[in-house]
Amino acid sequence: MFDHNADHSEIREAVAKLCRNFPGSYWRQLDRDMAYPTEFVQALTKAGWLAALIPEEYGGAGLPLSAGAAILEEIHRSGGNAGACHAQMYTMGTLLRHGSEEQKSTYLPGIADGSLRLQAFGVTEPTSGTDTGALKTTAFREGDDYVVNGQKIWTSRAEHSDLMILLARTTPLEEGMKQTAGLSVFLVDMRAAIGNGLTIRPIRTMMNHATTEVFFDDLRIPADSLIGEEGKGFRYILSGMNAERILIAAECIGDAKWLIEKAVDYAGERTVFGRAIGQNQGIQFPIARAYANMRAAELMVRDALRLYEMGENPGAEANMAKLLAADASNEAANACIQTFGGFGFAEEYDVERKFRETRLYQVAPISTNLILSYLAQHVLDLPRSY
Repeated sequence: MFDHNADHSEIREAVAKLCRNFPGSYWRQLDRDMAYPTEFVQALTKAGWLAALIPEEYGGAGLPLSAGAAILEEIHRSGGNAGACHAQMYTMGTLLRHGSEEQKSTYLPGIADGSLRLQAFGVTEPTSGTDTGALKTTAFREGDDYVVNGQKIWTSRAEHSDLMILLARTTPLEEGMKQTAGLSVFLVDMRAAIGNGLTIRPIRTMMNHATTEVFFDDLRIPADSLIGEEGKGFRYILSGMNAERILIAAECIGDAKWLIEKAVDYAGERTVFGRAIGQNQGIQFPIARAYANMRAAELMVRDALRLYEMGENPGAEANMAKLLAADASNEAANACIQTFGGFGFAEEYDVERKFRETRLYQVAPISTNLILSYLAQHVLDLPRSY
């Protein structure tokens, strides 16, 4: 139904071919078991797709962010879900941009070839949520170590990762101090940490998302785990958030395309009252509107990618891309399940699974309301609302 984008068409075709080995039945079984798609992640790794953004000197392909967006979009357009592995594409950017040469040469080649997994991103906490400056996890220097105490929540893929990017407070917050000051970023080797001060507890959720809560109890990590300079962690994390927003937006576009195609096919085949239901405007119009909104969101994603790859800092465009793409996928999911009627709630059609998966992006990795607040304050110069 849709033409592939002219950009990265060979990558898109190759990823789509790989995804055909993982049909709906594969994802449905994982969903029932709340299991991690190990075979799928291994196949992506073997094909080199998860190392796409890692520079060639560290064993990756050295491709631009638009290539990563194409990979993730095609996974979702094929009916799969990249949530099990997409974090590697944007979390490794913190290490790449701000890590020491020793850290990069030690870890990036292993991440590129799949012998090391960097899938965990420890930022959000139960009491602070999106108010990152209010986080309470601490990491204080003691000799050659940092001692970490605290708790993180919604740390997805922690059970399936070897390394974690961790944001913690290294300087106590005092009156008059900027809330985001005194935060630092660490690369934690979870293999050594589990059972030695690190505890992981899975959280069962509405969709199979492999998310967890993580507890730090006097966890000692080497001082050379620190990425960049102490106290500058919030800025380091922010520098990767535009990429995160754009990549997630690309996934949403892929979901929207899958859902619209599914709705169109079913509307043309399903006959009620002696004619295809797709002949009725009550069916046509919601699908057509979902398509129009998906295309508009897709253009915003492309614009954000263009600016990002020009070396700019497209905060507004990245946030708008994520907002519009999340809305488009959510709208497409509603139109699709309405088109299918009762059959949309049956597992075998995969519609209900995608319906649940797309709902996540109204909330994560940042809620649509916070994006609106960002645009109001930083683009429209309205008073800060929080």
